[in-house]
Amino acid sequence: MKILFISAEVAPFAKRGGLADVAGALPKALNDLGHDVRVVMPAYAHIEADYRFGRYDLATFPFALNVPMGNGQSLPAGAFQGTLPDSDVPIYFIAQHDLLGRPEIYGYDDDAYRFAFFSRAALDLVVSALDWQPDIVHAHDWHTAPAIAWLATAGQGDARYRDIKTVFTIHNLAHQGRTDWHIFNYLGLQTHALFEEPYGGVNFMARGIYHATKVNTVSPTYAQEIMTYDGGGGLDGLLRHRGADVSGILNGLDFDVWNTATDPNLAQNFSLDTFHQRRENKRALQQELGLPERNNVPLIAIITRLDWQKGLDLMGEVVHRLMNDVAGEAQFVLLGSGEYHYENMFAKMATYHQDKMRVILEYRADLAPRIYAASDMFLMPSLFEPCGLGQLIAMRYGSVPVVRATGGLVDTVQDGETGFVFTEFNIEAFWATLARAMDSYYNEPEMWSQIQMNGYQQDFSWPRRAEEYVALYQSALG
Repeated sequence: MKILFISAEVAPFAKRGGLADVAGALPKALNDLGHDVRVVMPAYAHIEADYRFGRYDLATFPFALNVPMGNGQSLPAGAFQGTLPDSDVPIYFIAQHDLLGRPEIYGYDDDAYRFAFFSRAALDLVVSALDWQPDIVHAHDWHTAPAIAWLATAGQGDARYRDIKTVFTIHNLAHQGRTDWHIFNYLGLQTHALFEEPYGGVNFMARGIYHATKVNTVSPTYAQEIMTYDGGGGLDGLLRHRGADVSGILNGLDFDVWNTATDPNLAQNFSLDTFHQRRENKRALQQELGLPERNNVPLIAIITRLDWQKGLDLMGEVVHRLMNDVAGEAQFVLLGSGEYHYENMFAKMATYHQDKMRVILEYRADLAPRIYAASDMFLMPSLFEPCGLGQLIAMRYGSVPVVRATGGLVDTVQDGETGFVFTEFNIEAFWATLARAMDSYYNEPEMWSQIQMNGYQQDFSWPRRAEEYVALYQSALG
């Protein structure tokens, strides 16, 4: 099959969350299965800088683009081209400095118009400039839903686009891309309003769900949760309407990147046969962060975006109890940034517990693997979690996850076998489960080691997931 990926983020070029990891790894796994895959993303300001400074071996695309938009207008654009790291999968970057070449990926008042242009330009680049007609357009989250809406409406008037099938992946239903009806004039398409859209408004997440050939999410449980009133973000009725075409495929991990035997960030590499050497990473991280070097005390970690979705409203009281030795002595490390009140909460707590707690209010790609490899437990008390990569990486690096039973967390962590799971979203349920994990760490060392090893040996690799996506594409084509 010929498969076009359109995404606002692709690792390692631009990343704000798990979307980037999927868009950077799944195309390579599909390519390894023999499919012709191309990827298109925006050229943000730092991508333009990557080109200028010779990073990633980017080159200029040999053709200028004149992207057809609405009302007979067109917008000029350029492109860079390269390949996904460690592969021969082509990736193209739509370069339009005024709209896309900005310092941040998201957060602008005209984001809907920026990504509408990007979506239309991505189609124009591959079909018109490259003369390459994909069998499947795989679009990710609301930012690329304009491509799906255009293909299902205006695109049907052009034979080059008429037979292209579409797959729309929902990575996070909470972000829906709401804008005004004028966006359709900008895109040059005519359509009707959806029940989920207010008068004069457009919801691109709803448009992706409505117009796509197939819709999927990043875990089976999340696919069921978003069809409920509580989990559907106002789109549950539309999702139930499309229910026969909605599925969930669990995310994978790029084992070329997340590999404890080869990860250059680790103080001590280890494998299944040398798992006992993992403890050196704990000692090294304690040294690096200025924590007491204590191997007999659990080091508990959280690496996250500081956002309400991540269950951080439960964390204050739980960390307070933890740092006051209510369930036994422990050390705690947080890496992440986000909403100010969460940053402030953790920073203040760290000042009270300088002998056992460290808070790093930024995201450092080099430090994250060292925390995964050093920690004994990894916390993810999420209110909702479409899939989650943190728990997958934690298990892959020998850290035992303590998670809430939602979305991909409940699909990947088995209570008492590969981690510890609680159900109710409240402080007492979270604390009881963390205390249970602490008790196991201190009093059941053989069971604890078995849980670690069970998690470490789980197969969350992308080749397995890629085969499921191939089946989904074939279903769309059928």
